[in-house]
Amino acid sequence: MRILFVAAMALVLAGCASNVVTDYNSATVFGNYASWAFAPNQQDSGFTSLDDSRVRNAIEREFTRKAMKKLPDTEADLLVSWQIVPEERLEQVGVGLGFGFGRGNFGWALSAPPPVREITEGKLVVELADRRNEEVVWRAASRRYLNENQSPETRRKLIDEVVSEMFSKYPPGLN
Repeated sequence: MRILFVAAMALVLAGCASNVVTDYNSATVFGNYASWAFAPNQQDSGFTSLDDSRVRNAIEREFTRKAMKKLPDTEADLLVSWQIVPEERLEQVGVGLGFGFGRGNFGWALSAPPPVREITEGKLVVELADRRNEEVVWRAASRRYLNENQSPETRRKLIDEVVSEMFSKYPPGLN
């Protein structure tokens, strides 16, 4: 019974964990910002990738919900940039095996660790910078990852959810 209770509490606490982390300049008065634009150096290759398009659409939707006006980058209060930062991690792809023997309080055991593989995933990071002084005033990073095995619809939903959660914490101090 105790194990079931601990497992249930772990699930509840995991459900309460935020999927994004934000940081901001505490000296900034966010109420002074009424307009935004995408940063002009956002596109280095000249092409808009599929994920870039998904992120742009999600950001535009969130700023529209906040009643902020989109202006050319030379006139906007805030400049928005984002990137999908690659991160490598190890993933268990099987189970470890072992055996042991013993008697009483003494025994011997031998085991093999589970097989693992290295995978690369992408973490979305969005930054808002004050156009006048070109300093980042707000930053959000996702704790959920994009990977190459996700379908286009799954990627779109994930980006929409993450960007929505990011902007639920903007402006800071209102949530």
